[in-house]
Amino acid sequence: MSRTAEQGSVSIEVAVLAPAFIALMVLAGVAGRTAVAAEAIEAAAHDAARAASISRDSTTARAAALKAVQDQLDWRGLACANELNPELTATVAGQSRNFDDAFSSTAGTDATVTVTVVCLVSLQDISLDVLPGMPGEKQVSATFTSPLDRYRSRE
Repeated sequence: MSRTAEQGSVSIEVAVLAPAFIALMVLAGVAGRTAVAAEAIEAAAHDAARAASISRDSTTARAAALKAVQDQLDWRGLACANELNPELTATVAGQSRNFDDAFSSTAGTDATVTVTVVCLVSLQDISLDVLPGMPGEKQVSATFTSPLDRYRSRE
């Protein structure tokens, strides 16, 4: 086989393999961004539940939870595509209750607050049209529960 028969084969190989390599890099970027966002959302839910649980009343707890979520995501540099609206739930004496009920329970009663944070992470800047079905955003959520101090007065 002459050397002239192999001319241009590298160009064809690059043309065939380059899109696959680029697609692999984009998928790695999506996986990385999702993992970083999941870690940030987990930390935000933890901080929000803790901030809510050390509050003395439900109104202050709601405000503290939202501020904790916003502060944590700002610190991590994560901007969610959706409006942040943490879901706040509670248990009193092991029973699911309204969030306000946890703060109106009597001292000495076991009560917990649970915060769920949902974030839509935008993938628009790293998406490729050649990857069919690639989402433009990914939903990441985390939930954390924190107990209220059972011996501390509430509301």
